[in-house]
Amino acid sequence: MPQGQPSVVPDDGLTTRQRRNRPLVAVHTGTGKGKSTAAFGLALRAWNQGWPVGVFQFVKSAKWKVGEERALKVLGASGEGGTVDWHKMGEGWSWVQRDLQGDNSSNEEKALEGWEQVKRDLAAETYRMYVLDEFAYPMHWGWIDVEEVVSVLRDRPGQQHVVITGRNAPQPLIDFADLVTEMGKVKHPMDEGQKGQRGIEW
Repeated sequence: MPQGQPSVVPDDGLTTRQRRNRPLVAVHTGTGKGKSTAAFGLALRAWNQGWPVGVFQFVKSAKWKVGEERALKVLGASGEGGTVDWHKMGEGWSWVQRDLQGDNSSNEEKALEGWEQVKRDLAAETYRMYVLDEFAYPMHWGWIDVEEVVSVLRDRPGQQHVVITGRNAPQPLIDFADLVTEMGKVKHPMDEGQKGQRGIEW
């Protein structure tokens, strides 16, 4: 299987194996579609490796039916790969619907509660792969301190990979992350007035 050849090998005292197996922080940001979809693809790879996976959704409502949730839960319960836990903190607020003039104290509180749970799980090494879906938004809105997030992620123990999605990822997070992908929109059906559809958006 191709593993790629790095263009630069730093003089950091690590062996090739140590450098290849170090835990990563990935960020999927930008205005284009596919940030969460790509993160869930990483969750599938983690499941296949037998790793415990924790998904934390910071924006999508607990009432929303997310296709990847059902698929990953079924796989996690199959006994063939890793386990999968799925946590939802939002109430449907999003970058489209959020009223900047409204009272978002309940949403902010739920986001903070979700972050506190992530911190507890990181300290306990509960999962090997964390998907912090749309976690960039609470940081962008100032609900969660990005410097604290960077500090917690920098000091996390063990071999825990973390992928964070969402538009407007704060610059300190981008600077810290090991892998940053910016999804850019070229065209989208919404540009022609088409709403999201089954099997594509959920």
